[in-house]
Amino acid sequence: MTLHTLAAPASHAVEVKHSRFLAQAVPAESPEAALAWLSASGDRDATHNCWAYRIGAQYRSSDDGEPAGTAGRPILAAIDGQGYDQVVVVVTRWYGGINLGAGGLVRAYGGTAAECLRRAERRPLIAMDEVRLSCDFADSAEIHAAVAAFGAEKREEHFDAEGVRFVLSVPVDRIEALKARLRDATRNRVRFA
Repeated sequence: MTLHTLAAPASHAVEVKHSRFLAQAVPAESPEAALAWLSASGDRDATHNCWAYRIGAQYRSSDDGEPAGTAGRPILAAIDGQGYDQVVVVVTRWYGGINLGAGGLVRAYGGTAAECLRRAERRPLIAMDEVRLSCDFADSAEIHAAVAAFGAEKREEHFDAEGVRFVLSVPVDRIEALKARLRDATRNRVRFA
């Protein structure tokens, strides 16, 4: 199963028995980034700002004063159920005067988060790995062409007396094909570290 992250921030609002719920979701590459976004998000005047994030094997959630297990866990379940990773979601509630009960809270928080993520634009998460290589100046154009052709990213490019050194971030499933192409294109003059 291919996991996805968000291509852009997303939001979704609903009203349940006069309480307003607003889900906001953004991509996050680390727990620190998720927590930083959470501290800047949500409405301080709202009744509750409940949240969850999933970043690989790391996850965390908060009920923010709602009964235990009625908000944060359902939001996390929505993230997992929609096949997302590297995502943080906050669901803000403005109390409307009618108690929803534990089941109603679970449905409201989890449902708002799930609908937000369902409507959001997805981007597949692609496993990347680092490839280090060096080549002569004359062969550097072949490296640049391969970066674009194989969906790689150039992280570093250093020039010295012996040529050019590159650090590339390459989709894991394309590394061997990239290496083969560069060996062919440079008549095996490229050197992999």
